[in-house]
Amino acid sequence: MRLPTFPGTKIQCRLPGYLIIMLLIPLLSSAQFQIPDSDDLKWEGDIASRLIDSCDAFLLQEIKNSIQERIHLWHRDLRSIEKYTLSIAENRKRFAHMIGVRDDRIASPAPDICGLVAEGKNYSVQAIRWPVMEQIHGEGLLITPNEAPWQKAAVVIPDADQSPEEILGISGSLDLKCQTARLYAEQGYVVIIPTLINRQLNQWNISNREFIYRSAYELGRHIIGYEVQKILAANDWFSNQGISDITVSGWGEGGLLAFYTGAIDTRVKNTEVSGYFGSRQRIWEEPAYRNVFGLLKEFGDAEIGSLIAPRHLVFHSDCGAPEINVPAGAGAGKPGILQAPDRSGVKNELVRLNNFLSGLVWEASLEESPVPTQEPARLIDLPDHLSRHERQLKELDRFNQWLLQGSKYVRADFMSGLNYENLQAFKKSADSYREYFAQEVIGEFDQTLLPFKIRSQPFPMENQELTAFEVVLDVFPGLFAYGLLILPPDLETGEQRPVVVCQHGLEGRPQSTIGEQDFKAYKAFASRLAERGYITFAPQNIYIFEDRFRTLQFKANSIKKTLFSLMVPQHRQITEWLSTLPFVDSTRIAFYGLSYGGKSAMRIPPLVSKYCLSICSADFNEWVWKNASSISPYSYVRTGEYEIFEWDLGSTFNYAEMTTLIAPRPFMVERGHFDGVAPDEMVAHEYAKVRHLYNARLNIGDRTEIEWFAGPHTINGKGTFDFLDKHLKFNPRN
Repeated sequence: MRLPTFPGTKIQCRLPGYLIIMLLIPLLSSAQFQIPDSDDLKWEGDIASRLIDSCDAFLLQEIKNSIQERIHLWHRDLRSIEKYTLSIAENRKRFAHMIGVRDDRIASPAPDICGLVAEGKNYSVQAIRWPVMEQIHGEGLLITPNEAPWQKAAVVIPDADQSPEEILGISGSLDLKCQTARLYAEQGYVVIIPTLINRQLNQWNISNREFIYRSAYELGRHIIGYEVQKILAANDWFSNQGISDITVSGWGEGGLLAFYTGAIDTRVKNTEVSGYFGSRQRIWEEPAYRNVFGLLKEFGDAEIGSLIAPRHLVFHSDCGAPEINVPAGAGAGKPGILQAPDRSGVKNELVRLNNFLSGLVWEASLEESPVPTQEPARLIDLPDHLSRHERQLKELDRFNQWLLQGSKYVRADFMSGLNYENLQAFKKSADSYREYFAQEVIGEFDQTLLPFKIRSQPFPMENQELTAFEVVLDVFPGLFAYGLLILPPDLETGEQRPVVVCQHGLEGRPQSTIGEQDFKAYKAFASRLAERGYITFAPQNIYIFEDRFRTLQFKANSIKKTLFSLMVPQHRQITEWLSTLPFVDSTRIAFYGLSYGGKSAMRIPPLVSKYCLSICSADFNEWVWKNASSISPYSYVRTGEYEIFEWDLGSTFNYAEMTTLIAPRPFMVERGHFDGVAPDEMVAHEYAKVRHLYNARLNIGDRTEIEWFAGPHTINGKGTFDFLDKHLKFNPRN
C-alpha cells in the first residue's frame, strides 16, 4: 500500500472505509514528510546509466579544457636560450617525477660487454649489460666503431615488440629504412640498443608491460620511468667516456621513450622520434601502460617537445607505427588502441610546439628517415632474446617487490609531520595531509557546487512501513548525484534523526542495499537501519557497468583525477542537502560502505567533513600490498580490475594513513574471517596501526572498533549497528 499524499500514487482497495483508515493510522506520521523544494523526477530509462554518461561527458570536457588550462603552469622566458632553459626547469622536474624517474642511478656504471654478435662494415656488435639502479640492469646490444676515438653516441630504442637485433637488421625482416640502429652504426656512432618489456600476455592474461606497470604505478613508479632510467644510465656511461654528442632515437614505444628521455636529459643533443607524436587528448584509449597520472594537466606532446628545445628535435613518419587493438574482453588487462599518428594531427601538434618557441631561433621538424646501405652485418652468434627478455622482466618485478617491502618506512617518513600532543594539535597538523590527499592522490576539481535543484519521486519498498524516494540533485554543470532516501515509520513532525549513508559495492545500485533476497551480501542494511529508526540514504556511486566506468578512471587520471574526484563532490552535495532537511540532524550523518563501498569509506569521509563517522565493511586491509604484490593470490596485479591502481599510494596513504584523515571521528572495520579480500593477518596488521593511533596516540580508543565474524564478503550488521547506536547517540526501535 502506497501513501496517499505522494504525487502520482493511487490506492485501489475494496476494504470497508473504517478499515482503510485503521490501516493508514500508523503511516500518517511518515506520510507528512515530503522532500522540500523538490520537482517531480520525470526521467525515463536507467538513471545509473545516465549517471555514467554524465560523468563521461564531464571528464571529456575537462580533458578538452586542459589544453588551455595548462598554459598557467608554464612561464617560458624567451629572451635567451639560457633564460628559457632556466624557466622550464621546474616543468622538467615535475615531468620526470610524473613518469616515475625518482630513484638514484648507480654512479659511474661499468657495463659487462661480452660475446661478439655480428660484424659490419667498420663496426662490431656485442652483447651488453649495464647497471642502472639497485637490482636493475639494462641489457641489449652494443655497437662500436672499429676506429677510435669514440666521438658520437646514440641510444636506439626499438618498439616493445621488437628485439634489438630486429632494429639493427640482423634478425627479422624489417624494412631497410627502418633499421635505424644500423644507420647510426654505419655513421660511426657508439650505439646501445636496449631490450624493452614486450606486450605478450602472461599466465594471467595480462600483457607483460601492464603487469610491470600495475605494481609500479601503485608505488609511484612507472614502466616508462624504468625504461627511461635505462636509457639515462646508458647516457651516463657515454658521458663517462667523454662523449658529449649524444642522440636518442626510437620507434613506436621506443619513440615515446626517446621523446621522454630527450625532454628530461639535457645531455641529449639530438632527439629523433618515429611512430610516436601527436595529440594525446585521447590517451585514455591507449593501453594501461601509457597511463601517466596528471599528464594532460601540464603536458601534451607539444609541451613535452618544448622541454627538448632548443636542442635538436626531429620526427619521422615514413616507418609508420605499431598497430595494436586490444578489445574489451580480450584479456584481463585494459582494452587499448595504438595506431599510426594522424599526419594532420602531427602537423597541428608541431604548430603548437613551434608556436611555444616563436621567440627563439629554433624549430622542430618532420623529416624523412635516411636509409642505411644495402650491406648487412655478418652474423656470428645471436643472443637468446627470449631469455634476455625474461631476465629484464623478472628484474623489474623484483624491484617493484623490493620497493613494496620498504614502502611502509617511506609512508612513516611522509606522515612524520603529524602532531599528537592533543586532539586540536593533531587535527591542525592533519590539514596539510588532507590537502595533499585531495590534490595529489584523489584529485580535486576547482569548481563550486551548484544549487541542489532537487528532483524526486516515491519509490516502492517491500516493507510498506518505510517511506522511500528516488532523489536526483545537481553537483557540477552536467554532473549529478542520485540515490534512495528511506524514512523510518515512526518519524514525527519536528523530530530530527541521524542519517546513515549506505554505500553499495562494485556493480551495485542503491536498490542493492534494500533487498535481501536478490543482494544477499548487503543483507538489506539500508532497510534494516531504517526499520531501527534511522534515516538512510543509499547513493549511486559510479563503479558500475564494467568497462564503461573503468575507462572513466583513465580519462580522470590523464588530468590528475580519479573516480573519487567525481564521487567526493557528489557526497559533499548529498550531505549538504541532507543537512537542510527538517527531519535530519546535520551533526549526525554517518557513512557505511561494503566492498567498493568500503573502499569509498576510506576515501570519501576524509574529504567530506559532514560525515561524523565511517564504517569500512569487507574491504579494509593492507591496501598497498594488495595492489602491488605480484606474489599474493589476493593481489589485484593478477585480476581484471585494471582501473583499481592509484598513483603513488605506496609512498603516501595506505589504509592506516587514510584513517588519520578520518580521526578523531569514530571509525570501524567490519571483517568476515572468510572474506577473500585479504587474509585475517593482513587485515589485523593494518588495523593494529589504526588502533595504535586512536588508543595510544590520541587517547580516544573508544572511537574505533573492529568486528570479526565467521562469514564471507558481506554485511554482518551486528557490531556495526551497535557502533552506530553508540556514536550517533540513538536508541533504536528494536
